[in-house]
Amino acid sequence: MAVYTEVTDDALADFLAGYDIGTMVAFRGIAEGVENSNFSLRTSTGDFILTLYEKRVDPNDLPWFLGLMEHLAQRGLVCPQPVHGRDGAALRHLCGKHAAITTFLPGVWPRRVRQSHCGPVGTALAQLHLAGADYAPTRRNALDPASWTPLLDRCRARADEVRSGLAQQLDQALGTILAAWPSSLPVGHIHADLFPDNVFFLDEKLSGVIDFYFAATDLLAYDIAICLNAWCFEPDFSFNVTKSKALLAAYQAVRPLSAAEQAALPVLCQGAAIRFLLTRLYDWLNTPAGAMVTRKDPLEYLRRLRFHLSATDGRAYGL
Repeated sequence: MAVYTEVTDDALADFLAGYDIGTMVAFRGIAEGVENSNFSLRTSTGDFILTLYEKRVDPNDLPWFLGLMEHLAQRGLVCPQPVHGRDGAALRHLCGKHAAITTFLPGVWPRRVRQSHCGPVGTALAQLHLAGADYAPTRRNALDPASWTPLLDRCRARADEVRSGLAQQLDQALGTILAAWPSSLPVGHIHADLFPDNVFFLDEKLSGVIDFYFAATDLLAYDIAICLNAWCFEPDFSFNVTKSKALLAAYQAVRPLSAAEQAALPVLCQGAAIRFLLTRLYDWLNTPAGAMVTRKDPLEYLRRLRFHLSATDGRAYGL
């Protein structure tokens, strides 16, 4: 989450007139994240989140995202629900951008990940994968392996400003990853961004999953690899296999991994690491001056990538 577009009080009042959710009581921008402009909205009827869609989000994909969220919630996954206006539409326009209001979920995301967080995340991820199985529409992952080389090319000229020799290191790693990338694993709808700041806990229990705007139809086990990168490294970037075991065991209690998925876990984790390294690198080099956004260090994912490149099989992850 972030703020790239400012919303005036008058613009917001006109926008809210299209809903039956009362009048504004409080409104503030949310600085966390990098993709869209997000605001905490309190009205006379309750709390909501207002999102203006920016940057990499294709407006044609927005009905798919909102529909997936409604579908998953109907099947028991706790996630934000799009709020429909008086005309029945959930997707609208504000300040020249596509915009939507969603319900607010109580809870806070874990600033320091503990082992006790990892099991519930694994369970929720498996439940998401199963719940999405009968959501018929599909969406190609715009940040799948086919996108990684073009993304690196867009960063190549300035990559060494971040670290000397970085472009060459990424070229070498990307060649290794793409050559080994699996093509016949189970496919379904994935969250693709299930980081700690997208999972809420309340009274030590997982209370909701948010931010589905990277969701896509892709390898289910790739979603697990993203979570292992996001949840199982310590502040010094050492890999915590105990956390990984907890996450994988909880996932498999709901949806067991095939032998092929287990064997592919190292390269899937490598791919997840380089995908986030590349998007962070691009944002680091291209975030507009003055944007209310917290930039994220791409080199954190270079250190994760090194671990995954050294992993020979699933035992490195506790399988």
